[in-house]
Amino acid sequence: MNAPQPLRRGLLALGVGLSDQQIEGLERYLALLEKWNRVYNLTAIREPERMVTHHLLDSLAILPHVRGPRVLDVGSGAGLPGIPLALASPELGVTLLDSSHKKASFLQQAVAELQLANATVVTARVESWQTDARYDTIVSRAFADLGEFVSAAARLLAPGGTIAAMKGVHPHDEIERLPAGFRVREILKLDVPLLDAERHLVLAEPAA
Repeated sequence: MNAPQPLRRGLLALGVGLSDQQIEGLERYLALLEKWNRVYNLTAIREPERMVTHHLLDSLAILPHVRGPRVLDVGSGAGLPGIPLALASPELGVTLLDSSHKKASFLQQAVAELQLANATVVTARVESWQTDARYDTIVSRAFADLGEFVSAAARLLAPGGTIAAMKGVHPHDEIERLPAGFRVREILKLDVPLLDAERHLVLAEPAA
């Protein structure tokens, strides 16, 4: 896999300072994803260099806006953005939530192989997951419409917490359908190195 140089260049452009060990962890995660993807079709992107930009750098672009200590990645899929966030910030406790047993199996394998002590995998739908846990940041990467995401995840938000929705183009229509009791605090345009596509992060919180 020929990903290391684009990854290091991208991290430098993002201003994300990681140790060699952390960068190695990201590379190992990418290699594992590439291997499993041949059989399980976890992501439509198969070229290693595009995985660096569209998966790793895309996920890490939101790092400055993720508050801990508890983070929930809803509809984690192949572990995005949760696994890159957990690798880059060991102080975060990241829960990777996905309803697909196939994807959860990959997540379990990745957490084990990468020895991610700060990541936990849960196989459930966010709407029906029964837990007493509350999260400081609840993040989603193309999980659902913004309104649906907020409605499903709101009960899991800790006091003072933020719901962070990763989007492509500016989601004007979705913002208008935000459920009552929530407001958009900020919409950030993200510049993802080496990625020629629009990216936005919508930060929502309780209105009261």
